Amino acid sequence: MSNKRNFLLGKGERLTEPVIVRTGNPDKQAPYTFFQAQSRLTPMLSAAVRSLDALPEKACPHDHAVMRMTLHPEYIAKSYFPGKLLTAVGLRAVGSRPRRILPAARSKGREPEEALTTELFVAGSRRAFRDWSTSIPDWWAGSSGADELTAIEQLSAPEPAEKLKSITSESEEIVFEVALHGGGSMVDSFVLEGFVDYVHGLGFKPDLDHRITSSGVSFVPVSASRKQAEYLAAYSFVRAVREMPKLRLLRPPFRSSSIPSTPSIALPKGPPIDPSIKAAIFDGGLPHDHPVSAWATAIEPSGIGPAEDDYLEHGLNVTSAALFGHITPGLPLPLPYARVDHYRVLDGDLNQNPLELYETLQRIQDALASKRYDFINFSIGPELPVEDDEIHAWTAVLDEYLSDGETLATIAVGNGGERDADNGYNRIQVPADCVNALSIGAADSRSSAWKRAPYSSIGPGRSPGRVKPSLVSFGGSIAEPYLVLGPGSVPTLMPTGGTSFAAPDTMRMGMGIRAHFGDSLRGLAINALLVHTSTPSGYPRTEVGWGRVARDLEEIVVCAPGVVRVVYQGEISASKYIRAQIPVPADQLSGMVEISATICYASTVDPHHPSNYTRAGLEVLFRPNKDKIDGESIHPKTTSFFKQGKLYATEDELRRDAHKWDNCLHHTQSFRGKSLKDPVFDIHYNARAGGQDFRPAEKLRYALIVTVKAPRVPDIYDQVVRRYRTTLEQLAPVIDIPVRL
Repeated sequence: MSNKRNFLLGKGERLTEPVIVRTGNPDKQAPYTFFQAQSRLTPMLSAAVRSLDALPEKACPHDHAVMRMTLHPEYIAKSYFPGKLLTAVGLRAVGSRPRRILPAARSKGREPEEALTTELFVAGSRRAFRDWSTSIPDWWAGSSGADELTAIEQLSAPEPAEKLKSITSESEEIVFEVALHGGGSMVDSFVLEGFVDYVHGLGFKPDLDHRITSSGVSFVPVSASRKQAEYLAAYSFVRAVREMPKLRLLRPPFRSSSIPSTPSIALPKGPPIDPSIKAAIFDGGLPHDHPVSAWATAIEPSGIGPAEDDYLEHGLNVTSAALFGHITPGLPLPLPYARVDHYRVLDGDLNQNPLELYETLQRIQDALASKRYDFINFSIGPELPVEDDEIHAWTAVLDEYLSDGETLATIAVGNGGERDADNGYNRIQVPADCVNALSIGAADSRSSAWKRAPYSSIGPGRSPGRVKPSLVSFGGSIAEPYLVLGPGSVPTLMPTGGTSFAAPDTMRMGMGIRAHFGDSLRGLAINALLVHTSTPSGYPRTEVGWGRVARDLEEIVVCAPGVVRVVYQGEISASKYIRAQIPVPADQLSGMVEISATICYASTVDPHHPSNYTRAGLEVLFRPNKDKIDGESIHPKTTSFFKQGKLYATEDELRRDAHKWDNCLHHTQSFRGKSLKDPVFDIHYNARAGGQDFRPAEKLRYALIVTVKAPRVPDIYDQVVRRYRTTLEQLAPVIDIPVRL
């Protein structure tokens, strides 16, 4: 019997080339004529201006205010952004959020139906708003910006009560988290200065020392009473006011009685497999002089308070999962793939310090600014389910750090899966809505009969990033707990469970891929491989995301008979197309052929534009047969692959169903072998900023994984290697991959 193992094929990017693809949607028909739009919006604008004029002077810094401009659902694509209109009236967009509305009309006389749209927040002087209101009745079709009136469905002034979120405390004094439009740059510094002046005038206490600023939005803690919250919200540039969230309690979601019969365990001896890998865990700290320190460095940020025993235990358990995974009694522990830095970012009683959430995030920011990591894990975060219309500071900060794609982050989705579903309390928790990270839920078993652990929080995530959790991994259950190292100078086994351990377990698998293949696979490729080789087992994406993480390296990096898997790691320029060949043998394939493809990329983000959060989007066309030309086009015909459904879908349908702007796409589809001839993917890079068209000079990095499975062609791997012998390279591991038992 042959011991030959067919490893991944790399350098797939050599099979890509630029290509020019001319596309165009049918002619756009507006739901309103210019005169209909003008007559509809004139009274709305007048009412909004009256509301803005009624605001106190101090609530409008430099006499500036914010209005809501709701776009018609047919006009939320970046090409329809009303930029000329805003310029003509002297206004600027300072943010947006998604909203579902029932428009008054639809184009082509169709019956109106509720749909997703974008609500823009536009700012300017109150005089500019008044001048617009006075002049709009005299506008005519064709005047500067006037034609974009048909893109607007509603105009209104935000009401203070609408800005209040999740306020349940009955305390005399509450610490609120106030989100401001802007305030973080020299251009809009007057917003923060005016807010401080306004708050002091009300007798409240803003805490600027704990202020967090991300692109386009500032988060400021303010102490006030519940009754006074609406006064806070009356400041025109306030986006949202919520009760300051608390950090999650670091307790397992269940108590297991399955104590190992042999609780003590012998640790391995020697350095990690790859000392060059840089990995970090942000958690509750490590016990002093614990044996795990042979592979984990405990780091104490300056100024942090005393450690808590419960946090230290949680930190130790999470670190154990990252180093060893689930520990099986009776089997020797493997050497860790890498050494980890463990940052203790928690101190004191989480329920006693209302600012612990921000202090913890600032410690994380300081650590990430001081050292660059290949892998990071977060099994902590706010006790806060994600919201579709707002981005939290934790998510914004982490997504910004991860936007270059150099670091693979795993984030636990939280253990709220059994909470009230009607109110969304069982939804994934912040910052698991990060689009540039893998959000990890928990499976209840290591066996093939696994399912989502009941405690594991569910999706969907925000759009983009609807597929959340990204993946699930074994996290333990009452019947089958997750076994980790417990506290004490003598190593012992401890049963536990939770998404807190599924997340570092997944990071460990990623570190394993890096350790065995070195720098030939970057973070994006490892991310894509983990998604690509996951197993959904028929469960809904809202429960398990793309599926359960592969349980051993061989499933990921070794091709079985009849299978070939290729890794592409490339770059693409904004607004350009590249054509990626799918490696298949020169001869026609027989039988049914299954093609699986996963493409991942990292994106810069706009936290003040939740409805247009990511700045990058990839659209992929599949052309299965080079000989079947598309009408008068010079290109082969396309068929559905990633984008399911009709050819010209609305932006709402694309975002909801085809995950447009999501930075991870994955799909598997079967074809008759005879229908495939030199198939290709055409990949198009869309770029935007703040919902508008954008042409960045920097290229976008991506990782594409393609697997071709042809059961009736057992030597497909060898045929592909021969055909592309001068192009593709086998990714031989730098150390031996353990043979699956």
